[in-house]
Amino acid sequence: MYTRRSRWAEALREISGRLGEMPADSGYPAYLGARLAAFYERAGRAECLGSPTREGTVTVIGAVSPPGGDFSDPVTAATLSIVQVFWGLDKKCVRGVLTRRHHHERSRRLAQRKHFPSLNWLISYTKYMRVLEPFFNDFDPSYSATRNKARDVLQQEDALTEIVQLVGKESLSEDQKVVMEVAKIIREDFLQQNAFTDYDFTCPLVKSVGMLKCIMAFYDHCQKAIADSPAEAKVTWATIKVAQAGIIQKVVDTKFVEPKEDPSKIKAHYDELVAEIESSFAAMLDV
Repeated sequence: MYTRRSRWAEALREISGRLGEMPADSGYPAYLGARLAAFYERAGRAECLGSPTREGTVTVIGAVSPPGGDFSDPVTAATLSIVQVFWGLDKKCVRGVLTRRHHHERSRRLAQRKHFPSLNWLISYTKYMRVLEPFFNDFDPSYSATRNKARDVLQQEDALTEIVQLVGKESLSEDQKVVMEVAKIIREDFLQQNAFTDYDFTCPLVKSVGMLKCIMAFYDHCQKAIADSPAEAKVTWATIKVAQAGIIQKVVDTKFVEPKEDPSKIKAHYDELVAEIESSFAAMLDV
């Protein structure tokens, strides 16, 4: 079930005003939150009427367009307090979903670059992770830590983007340069999908987890190499970029694994790449 909640709420405000009801915030009726909650509570398991007995689920997807990107708008605030999952779409797709000014340029470029899906990963969230965490951890015990580390890299990139725009990328420290480069790989090679290709039209969990583990293994070894290198032979991102060019290309190429392959083969491929990343960095530091 898909519905435009903003248009419905505007109509509710208009009707409420014509009925002479007491207005609340921004002219919306005081019962706006209760009406929204009653609508979203329709989602869940359902038993259909009639014979034979049938069961199914109802999924509700509500689209909200806050005016001017103001998340304090009553409709947006009430919706976010109810829903369990939020997808913050690019501003070019849905008007005004960004709250902080410095998100604007980066997210605007997502749509211009044809980034699909055009989701702002910094403001999107799900409240189901506590329920899903045991499943993911049974699949791969390192999944939660890897996912959290990837999110942290993207958040660091967002904070560093302003510095880069003001004084240039060369002003960053070597570890920060690694953050920017790995965040680019996460954005362009992990988060971005092309539904018209054989390798990217779908992405099974084994491939998603494997790709992320390879990317974050590369990130960890880069940071360790920079941190542990002696002052007289300091390892820089430029050094890593030249010495590990082949590894970087293999990390980027993790997306080209065919999703229809046997899951055990996919997992083995990524595990081998993680081991190769480790041995390659060990060899570089021994030289």
